[in-house]
Amino acid sequence: MLITPLPGANRNGIHDNLRRIRNAAASAQGPGEETAYGRLLRYLEWANESARLMRGQISDTDIDRLVLTRTHGQLLAGVGHLAGSDQQRLVNGLVSMELAERASALDAAADSLMAHIRRWGGPIWLAVADSSFYLNSPSPLAKTDLHEVMGLPEDEEIHLLFPIVVVDELDRLKESGQPHPRWRAGHTLGRLDETIITGTTGVLRPRGHGKGQSVRGAITAEIVLDQAGHVRLPIADDEIIDRAATIQAIAAREVRLLTCDTSQATRGRIAGLKVTKLPHTAGIGEEPPRDRGGNQPRGNGIRAQRKNRSEAEAAAAASGA
Repeated sequence: MLITPLPGANRNGIHDNLRRIRNAAASAQGPGEETAYGRLLRYLEWANESARLMRGQISDTDIDRLVLTRTHGQLLAGVGHLAGSDQQRLVNGLVSMELAERASALDAAADSLMAHIRRWGGPIWLAVADSSFYLNSPSPLAKTDLHEVMGLPEDEEIHLLFPIVVVDELDRLKESGQPHPRWRAGHTLGRLDETIITGTTGVLRPRGHGKGQSVRGAITAEIVLDQAGHVRLPIADDEIIDRAATIQAIAAREVRLLTCDTSQATRGRIAGLKVTKLPHTAGIGEEPPRDRGGNQPRGNGIRAQRKNRSEAEAAAAASGA
């Protein structure tokens, strides 16, 4: 479960506020001496104050998931006709259940946030690579020297993060397309399967001896899952950038984006990521000669259709003559 901090938000402040509103939800669960309708109003006040506290710190989607849920909307919509004594038991039950579920969800969110802060801390370099890196880099993942790619000393440790959208893209590509992308996608997923046996993290390459007497830093890998209810952006490249920026905000440290695509490199820089763009084989070498024989398809645009029709009419006239 990955909270999405907004730009400028402090990760420790977010964690403290999640704990604060969680404790307030737990305190509000007891029936006390007030009526069920009074508890309903107290719950709605808690929800409003909690949403206000988190606004500007985490995404609206996170606020809806953690506080302003569908049940909240139903209780808010029914506040005008739930004051009767006949509904006392129903209202008490709904409010108690919702507060218990909010407390549990907030506990999980706070614990997950702190776990990610600790996991992504320490003396490691964080990197996120998009699918173009795994498909089009000069070497497959098993033969790629990430320290050389990132320009790092050999003894530094690297944590390579796989947003689940990248894994999904590779899973799709290993079943379709041209032979080379299929092979690269399958190779990358194979290395990931070998690395991560249980959970979401594993050691891609252990710490050991490098060239001569030098020490090679370990390279670890992690699959970063989407939180429950997360709605991906329509364009996969935008989703990858969003996930990398979220990781950077939670880690409070630089996240390196590795890509072979110019458009993706631009997206990453605009999002505040440090980008390493590897060369792509397209456009390398001598320019092939232009096909003068008319064998190249012209497409289906208006101009192409007119030209095709004109040539067909000229050919028909010539044959008739």
